[in-house]
Amino acid sequence: MTNPRVRKIADRIQVIVAEMLERRIKDPRLGFVTITDVRVTGDSQQATIFYTVLDAGEDDSAREASAAALESAKGLLRSEVAKQLGMRHAPTLTFIHDALPENARHLDEVLAKAKQLDEQLAAERGAAYAGEPDPYKKPREAGDDESDEDE
Repeated sequence: MTNPRVRKIADRIQVIVAEMLERRIKDPRLGFVTITDVRVTGDSQQATIFYTVLDAGEDDSAREASAAALESAKGLLRSEVAKQLGMRHAPTLTFIHDALPENARHLDEVLAKAKQLDEQLAAERGAAYAGEPDPYKKPREAGDDESDEDE
């Protein structure tokens, strides 16, 4: 999507769909849906809308109910997108659940566990270093140079 015109269309579709879901779609199955991204093909005929459902958690029923509500409202959303964009052909809308927040949460949990294990290993090892306490060489002083030459 390197074309700036296509990017503007995608941004506008994201705003239109988000406003419609907030104000006009009154489906009780629809949870707290956030539109995260919209990708439009180069010919502006197809739009893929990525969304997340807040508080879906481990229970997939809220996610499935929201997916069903989005599918049933697809026609109304498409007609509103076409009307507000003023395009001759309205792009077909495809809704895809965005798994990025769940993946990010899982990575955060894995990193926190790794940090905890590192801290446990450091506590078991102790705080003593393997080498000398000060591993850096000190610069020689003027008096040390003369004593080395005499020997």
